[in-house]
Parts: sequence; C-alpha cells; structure tokens
Amino acid sequence: MSITITTTGPGRAEITWTEGDDPRGYLARAVESDQLAYALEALGNGEPGPADADAALSAAMHTASLARLLERRAAVQVVRLRDDHGLSWRQIASALYDDPEKQSSVRRMYDSGRRHLGV
Repeated sequence: MSITITTTGPGRAEITWTEGDDPRGYLARAVESDQLAYALEALGNGEPGPADADAALSAAMHTASLARLLERRAAVQVVRLRDDHGLSWRQIASALYDDPEKQSSVRRMYDSGRRHLGV
C-alpha cells in the first residue's frame, strides 16, 4: 500500500499519499470536507457527540456520507476479488463477515459493485 499512516506521537498521526494514490480525489475530499475527521471522531468517542443539534447533525451527515462511499468501494473490491482473483463466494464471505455462509450478502455486494463499475 503506498498510502502511509505514520504515528507521530500519542494520539497523533500523519497520513501521506500522492496524486497517483487518489486519482478520483476521494481521499482529498474526505479530508478537506471533514468527512474523515467526523468519522474518526465517531470511532473514537461515539457518544455523546456534539452537544449542539446542528453540529451533531453535521457530524452524522459527514460520517454517513463517508460510510456510503466506503460501502461502494468495498463492493467494487468484491467484484475484483471474484472476477480478477477468482475467489469463491465462500472465501469472500469468510474474509468479509467471518462467516462463509453469508454468500448471499457477498453476492449482493458483488451486484452493487458491478453497478458502480457500470458493468
């Protein structure tokens, strides 16, 4: 992976990437729009979140937006795992859900990924 996260101290990290690592600009937008910051905040402290209703709504909006993007990207990865690497539904389900029986969930992700790819 060419994107690096370097721990720079307790509670501190630096993320680096090049334009080639982010051809669609997803990383840059996630950082510049505060999506990443809000998502990391939700991971870190979860509740209670911002006290002000507008700030809480903004935090939820940014976190949900990044989550949707990650769902789409994960679906595309499932297409690559199946089509490019020839992995079985069971193998993918085991890796993603720690349950090889969740093949139908993986197939739904696959179908979603193909739609996102325009296939």
